[in-house]
Amino acid sequence: MLSNDGFVTSKLDELIKWSRKNALWPMPMGISCCAIEMMAVAGPRFDISRFGSEVFRFSPRQSDVMIVAGTVTYKMAKVVRKIYDQMPDPKWVIAMGACTSSGGMYRTYSVVQGIDQFLPVDVYVAGCPPRPDNLLNALIKIQEKVSAKETSSFSYN
Repeated sequence: MLSNDGFVTSKLDELIKWSRKNALWPMPMGISCCAIEMMAVAGPRFDISRFGSEVFRFSPRQSDVMIVAGTVTYKMAKVVRKIYDQMPDPKWVIAMGACTSSGGMYRTYSVVQGIDQFLPVDVYVAGCPPRPDNLLNALIKIQEKVSAKETSSFSYN
């Protein structure tokens, strides 16, 4: 709210939601071929920096969005879950691609048939491989979830 004296007032909760929405830092889990499309989203054609998410963090303690891109085996699922557990709250998960969402064409004993078996997935990105603009749409969906979330459930620590 703009006052006549030239300063802006707002609620602290709204400011926190706005800043979290516009500065989501992804933790890329590029396990197989979908990772190429995830890398393309950072290029000049798709430009993920328009959404404040160009800072791909390879440290889970500095990330709040995990993008799992590719086929996840049961052996790798333990590692993905461990990295997810190290991320601070609030955190979100994007399942990118058919193999991540449902096991894809791999109906074998070693492939997890969807990461929702061991992670809470917020947004699914369809495709094999999914287009980079689909990942941008998923990021917009995450931003909408951040904006709609009550800040009283956020931790201020």
